Amino acid sequence: MAASRRRPTKAQTDTAPAQAVSNEQLLHYYREMLLIRRFEEKAGQLYGMGLIGGFCHLYIGQEAVVVGVQAALNEGDTVITSYRDHGHMLACGMDAKGVMAELTGRRGGYSKGKGGSMHMFSREKNFYGGHGIVGGQVPLGAGLAFAHKYLKDNGVSAVYCGDGAINQGQVYESFNMAALWKLPVLFVIENNKYAMGTSQERSSAGELYQRGAAYGIPGYQVNGMDVLEVKAAADQWVKYIREGNGPVILEMKTYRYRGHSMSDPAKYRTKEEVEKMRSESDPIDQLKSKLLAGGQIDEDKLKEIDREVKAIVTESAEFAQQSPEPDPSELYTDVLVGA
Repeated sequence: MAASRRRPTKAQTDTAPAQAVSNEQLLHYYREMLLIRRFEEKAGQLYGMGLIGGFCHLYIGQEAVVVGVQAALNEGDTVITSYRDHGHMLACGMDAKGVMAELTGRRGGYSKGKGGSMHMFSREKNFYGGHGIVGGQVPLGAGLAFAHKYLKDNGVSAVYCGDGAINQGQVYESFNMAALWKLPVLFVIENNKYAMGTSQERSSAGELYQRGAAYGIPGYQVNGMDVLEVKAAADQWVKYIREGNGPVILEMKTYRYRGHSMSDPAKYRTKEEVEKMRSESDPIDQLKSKLLAGGQIDEDKLKEIDREVKAIVTESAEFAQQSPEPDPSELYTDVLVGA
C-alpha cells in the first residue's frame, strides 16, 4: 500500500489487514504478552511490599503494542521509550531477572541498581532506555535513526511515546528533522487515553496520528489491543521506512488498566469503564480465544505456557531480593564529566 506524503485523511488511517500467521508465531505473541502481564503484576506486588521505591509505571493492558511492533523489527534495529518501560525491555529480550533487580535497586539490575524503574538500558539488546523526562526520548530516538542512516546499516529506530508526551515541543522538532532528512524512524504513539490522568479528549486537539501532517509524515491509527493488527501495521510501515521513505507515525489505540503509576488511584475514570475494556478488548484474552478457536492448541498447552511464565517471574523476584544493594562507591561510577 503506497503511502501519500499529503496530510492523511480519515480514509488513510487503514493499514494492511492482519496476515495469516503460524501457530508457533501466535504462541510466541501469547507468551510474550503473558510474560509482560505476569511480570507487571509481580512488580505491583513488590511495590506494595515496599521492595520497589520511587515511581513504578505498569504496562498492564498495553502488551499488544510492544509485542506486535517488536515482532516486525530486525535484530539491529534500535528501541527507545518513556518511563513505562518494563514491557519494552522484556519484548526486546532483556532478562526478567535483570529488569526486576533494577526495579528493586539491586546490584544485579541492568543499571546496577542506580536507574530504577524508569532508567534502564541494554546496549546488547539495542534498547536505549526508558526516560523520565516526558517526550525526552523522542529527539534521542531521532538521533538513533540519524545514526542508522549515517552508518548505512539499514536499521530502523522505533520510538515509543504516550499520548501525554505528544504535545511536547521537542516532539515536533524531532518530527521536522526526521522528515527533512528522511530518517528511518517509526514513531509509535501509545494512546492509552489518559496520559497522567487527563483524558485525551480534554488535553489534545485533533487526531494524534495526524500530528506529523505539517511535515508530510504519514500517520495511521491502529487497534493497539489486537497484537495481530499491530504486527500487520508494523510490518507494512517498517518495510516502507526501511526502503528509504522516511518516518511514519502509528497511533496505537490502547488502554492501561492501572493508574498512571502505582501511586495513582485513577479516580478520573469509572470501574465500569475499566471492566468493560478488560472483558471486551483484553489483548491476551483475545489471542487466547483465537488460539483455542483454531482447534490446534488446547487449554493444556496454554496452561503450560502460563506455568513457564510464572516460573520466570518468580525466579526474577527471588533473584532481585537476593541480589545485594549497590556499594556506596557506585555513586561515583558511570558519571560523565567534562574534560
